[in-house]
Amino acid sequence: MSSAANTAPLWQPDADRIAAAAVTRFQSWAAERYGAPAGGGYAALHRWSVDELDTFWKAVADWFDVRFSTPYETVLADRSMPGAQWFPGATLNYAEHALRTAEDPSRADDPALLHVDETHEPVPVSWSELRRQVGSLAAELRALGVRPGDRVSGYLPNVPQATVALLATAAVGGVWTSCAPDFGARSVLDRFQQVEPVVLFAVDGYRYGGKEHDRTDTVAELRRELPTLRAVIHIPLLGTEAPEGATDWSALISSDTEPVFEQVPFEHPLWVLYSSGTTGLPKAIVQSQGGILLEHFKQIGLHCDLGPEDRFFWYTSTGWMMWNFLVSGLLTGTTVVLYDGSPGYPGTGAQWRIAERTGATLFGTSAAYVMACAKAEVHPARDYDLSRIKCVATTGSPLPPDGFRWLHDEVASDLWIASVSGGTDVCSCFAGAVPTLPVHIGELQAACLGTDLQAWDPQGKPLINEVGELVVTNPMPSMPVHFWNDPDGSRYHGSYFDTYPGVWRHGDWITITGHGSVVIHGRSDSTLNRQGVRMGSADIYEVVERLPEIRESLVIGLEEPDGGYWMPLFVHLAEGATLDDALRTRVKQAIRTELSPRHVPDEIIEVPGVPHTLTGKRIEVPVKRLLQGAALAEAVNPGSVDNLDLLRFYETLARTRH
Repeated sequence: MSSAANTAPLWQPDADRIAAAAVTRFQSWAAERYGAPAGGGYAALHRWSVDELDTFWKAVADWFDVRFSTPYETVLADRSMPGAQWFPGATLNYAEHALRTAEDPSRADDPALLHVDETHEPVPVSWSELRRQVGSLAAELRALGVRPGDRVSGYLPNVPQATVALLATAAVGGVWTSCAPDFGARSVLDRFQQVEPVVLFAVDGYRYGGKEHDRTDTVAELRRELPTLRAVIHIPLLGTEAPEGATDWSALISSDTEPVFEQVPFEHPLWVLYSSGTTGLPKAIVQSQGGILLEHFKQIGLHCDLGPEDRFFWYTSTGWMMWNFLVSGLLTGTTVVLYDGSPGYPGTGAQWRIAERTGATLFGTSAAYVMACAKAEVHPARDYDLSRIKCVATTGSPLPPDGFRWLHDEVASDLWIASVSGGTDVCSCFAGAVPTLPVHIGELQAACLGTDLQAWDPQGKPLINEVGELVVTNPMPSMPVHFWNDPDGSRYHGSYFDTYPGVWRHGDWITITGHGSVVIHGRSDSTLNRQGVRMGSADIYEVVERLPEIRESLVIGLEEPDGGYWMPLFVHLAEGATLDDALRTRVKQAIRTELSPRHVPDEIIEVPGVPHTLTGKRIEVPVKRLLQGAALAEAVNPGSVDNLDLLRFYETLARTRH
């Protein structure tokens, strides 16, 4: 577990870097115009941003020159959660801001997008070409009858066509929603059937791990099961002809049409994202054009420190909020790198090669990828020219301390490492990257601007240097405007506001340290609670998975009917490894030494694999429910799991125990 003590930082930005950071310039500017504190650094700016919430967001809109086509009456008409009302009266368009750089003649021919597939050969799409394609497609969508509020869906990999389709949908005021093509038909229908799309953009297949994967049968099933579709757009990544009744992509992007940007209210839906949905149907989370625009300007422009000179790479798929966040890199005039393929093809070091080939300045990936590179003894700095990388950012799960050390040793000693944490629910970060603050091993640098992030005990008392529930005590513009098909708001309310009325509870255990950094311990609804002491599963994974014999692990804590507590550790072994007494002893010894005797599991059980959600998160809560005796159908939504057979193992185990 990461120490919350004020240890020496792993990295500290130098004076030049601090002075050049956008957040430093923003603070000076906001001090002159809006009464922000001129001194005191980031901590003072953050305090002001949550104490003077309205003024802070007004300053963000002003600093990034947000174009309100009709002015707002006030910044925050109602700050209650849920239901905060931001910028009433204002109208704007997200896509207009994303394409603004194309209006600058000196930038028109620069790459807006760099598309990379498994050949690792970057293909540029210029700002002017991106704007032209969006203009053409938006006009065609209008001709198809797409009106503001209509849903437009994509079954697409991370290719330029997906970005064009999202921006054209936003330009007409439609509501975008997407799934990655490795999702099976049932998973996609669990999502799209809820929102009833009128248009479907779909590929014929995709390439992954050196193989072609045909999806024509899946697309045919989607067409049959989505009766609201008025048009299907065929994107022939594998070179097939458009099926009967579908229109070929090329026919819709061929004209030279000036884009028309529908001016919509600030709270007008921009897209629908889906939670992992481990039980029941996935939550269909609706976020607004204005809310996302402001939140992403702040996050990408100030926290990620990205501007026109930068190249922004994040390994993601269109089924994960990080893809939406990546596309928003366009807002700051940044070149966005779209990689479509396996994260480790042809070898584990593939993502570093892409960074080299594209000149990435911000390299975003998962904590799991960093640890896989460390295990595979990849040497990024030795084997690739990574001199342009300023920041390596990770998300998906907490970056273990060994991951920080490995990046420092193997990528660059003067490397800004940003472990970030947020959620699909806000399509942003609660805590993470700050270019002007030091980096401490195992810690996220700080809470983000405008986010009053706190750790609370069960009574709602804020904690420092102690584990508590992650809560946000003021509204953020990108919080959902609602969930789809939740007319009375009960599902939305129940998801975040049941525990502490009027306060967002996210479902993570965190520690806020005395120096303002944040340590994430894992999900609070699957957190281990032994003899009244709460422990994060992430801490155990970090220790156990350092052992070369352990490929992946899963730890569950079960309250027994007799008042006891059973804490098994499930291990998926590396090839050739055997779970014998010697390995069991080493696992227990490592946990006892690195964490505490209380963290040592009651049993270590070999499993054929660890189940994940479709976005790659370990499934803890459904496994816990199975072990408590729930039936598989009650414990999990089958369409949200990467391998249902793995869950059957735990279901069988539960039967043998009961």
